[in-house]
Amino acid sequence: MKTIRHARYLPRLADPDANLAQTLRVLHERRRLLALLGGAGLCAVLPRSPLACTLIPQETEGPYPGDGTNGPNALAASGIVRPDIRSSVGIASPATAAGTPLTVALQFLSTPDGCGAIQGLAVYAWHCDAEGRYSMYSQGVTGQNYLRGVQVTDAAGRVSFTTVFPGCYPGRWPHIHFEVFASLADATSGHNAGRISQLALPQAACAQVYAQSALYPGSAANLGRITLESDGVFGDDGGVHQLAATSGSVADGYAAFLEVGLAVGATASDLVFADGFEE
Repeated sequence: MKTIRHARYLPRLADPDANLAQTLRVLHERRRLLALLGGAGLCAVLPRSPLACTLIPQETEGPYPGDGTNGPNALAASGIVRPDIRSSVGIASPATAAGTPLTVALQFLSTPDGCGAIQGLAVYAWHCDAEGRYSMYSQGVTGQNYLRGVQVTDAAGRVSFTTVFPGCYPGRWPHIHFEVFASLADATSGHNAGRISQLALPQAACAQVYAQSALYPGSAANLGRITLESDGVFGDDGGVHQLAATSGSVADGYAAFLEVGLAVGATASDLVFADGFEE
């Protein structure tokens, strides 16, 4: 059962029926092509999967959103709108998160009306560090706000974040949170978010990264105790709508790409919001 929160939300549409085996084959092929093409920067030439225009599942924002709905608000920090989220901003003693480099690209597409790119959305992304800690909340990093940032979708509906590969902490599959706002002007509090979801990282890439036990302490063991199917967020469908296509290596860094379907028109001004409860 998803966490229920009172919010302004995009109307949930019933996900279309899809053949799971075919979907997994498509995702595997997309990951293979990304590796051949050299990463998320060439995502525009990848074949579109049957899930490209499927509404992204609404998920819990978790206990550490840093968006003003549960304590601190990184969205109010000077400089939070940025592509590189590895360092803290707007504080006296900023730190930079250690970890294997990761570039995360998200492309937002309208559904079900033609799968058009959605320009002008503000996207807030955040995740834990290599030790499984969330800035602003976890012991030792409460005074930092690294691995949090906002970007605005371009004409192709894309945003990209330069970050580090997140660690795997007990009880959760490796993931990245994101909230979507109708515009940058709305991205001041999580109460204004139109949709909240999470990106899942593939097991193979995670295993490679977590083999660096000194940099990612405990992550390999934690990953061995969980699957996408047993995860409390991705387990309802094995993360099929949220599993990123990923390429790269420990030596060169990784690139992750995910197409995100939203129930909106072709521009941010077409977003439909309503007051109510969302599962």
